[in-house]
Amino acid sequence: MKRKLISALLATAMVASMVVVPVMADEETEAATEATTEATTEATTEAATEVTTEAAAAEEETEPVANPDLADKKVGVCIYQFSDNFMTLFRTELEDYLVKLGFSKENITIQDGQNDQATQSNQIDAFIADGVDVLIINPVNTSSAETITDKVVDAGIPLVYINREPGEDEEARWDENGWDVTYVGCDARQSGTFQGEIISDLGLDAIDKNGNGKIDYVMIEGDPENVDAKYRTEFSIKALEDAGLEVECLDDQVGNWDQATAQQLVANSLSQYGDDVEVVFCNNDAMALGALQSIEAAGRTVGEDIYLVGVDALTEALDNVASGKMTGTVFNDHFSQSHAAAIAAANYLTGTENEHYIGCDYVKVTADNVADIQEKLK
Repeated sequence: MKRKLISALLATAMVASMVVVPVMADEETEAATEATTEATTEATTEAATEVTTEAAAAEEETEPVANPDLADKKVGVCIYQFSDNFMTLFRTELEDYLVKLGFSKENITIQDGQNDQATQSNQIDAFIADGVDVLIINPVNTSSAETITDKVVDAGIPLVYINREPGEDEEARWDENGWDVTYVGCDARQSGTFQGEIISDLGLDAIDKNGNGKIDYVMIEGDPENVDAKYRTEFSIKALEDAGLEVECLDDQVGNWDQATAQQLVANSLSQYGDDVEVVFCNNDAMALGALQSIEAAGRTVGEDIYLVGVDALTEALDNVASGKMTGTVFNDHFSQSHAAAIAAANYLTGTENEHYIGCDYVKVTADNVADIQEKLK
């Protein structure tokens, strides 16, 4: 199945009739496409990061033109959990951009799934009964995507999945049946790869404090039902191995994206393995913030005798990267993703087709470029 990996700038071009966008030079378009499709390879990592940053900056300068035909359309949005730091940024930007596209704010309803699939399923049923014109869903459990898709498609409602990818088999069904269903998000394999590269770029001599010739690490995973957690865990370590480094997993625990849980898990790991812990990988920044609390409580210092990476580029995490309290993070671009999701929803309601996969790039964040990302998020 064709999988289109693009930034929101390129996604915006799909609705040029309703959104004013800048025209990119041929060379820039080709560079963006090439960098995106090869972003997980070491040779193009820097190119992908540069192109994504430039594209996002260009998109940010372009305000869409509101389409009056969308003003009376009802949008139902399901978020897996409002308390998730990243999804708070995402849903706020999503609502704002839907309004900019022409949807009326009073016709946009956003529901908190409270991290419970049964609760979210009831919310979806209520949206269908209410006759919403389009649904945007961040599923609690991606394993429920097939059931969700079937009921939404049967109701004749276009569906945009966000942030949590249902999986290629499910996406293949959309393509085979020609359904108005798409997924908008980043490829979690890229975020894991970037985490691993942040560490491998430091070199073995800097990391191997116990002198055993290995990278001894602790992994704190997100929700095991979430493909992002799976891929970030797998590909962060793969990046180390691809760089020729030998690794040793001291501990691998599920933190469920939660800061307090991660704090306790890392405290336990540091208590058990002591100075042998050289790197702590966290599948998101919230857990990395919890890990940092335990690292500091144990008398360890990030950048000197231990290294710490997360994903999302939350404000506090960026501050920590800038001050050296975190080794790095990966910018999960909620601007590009939320804008592309809003555009996809508008496309379905204005007769424009979407690809079944609309991708956006992550951006690797270290001390070298953290100031640029902080400026973007102001």
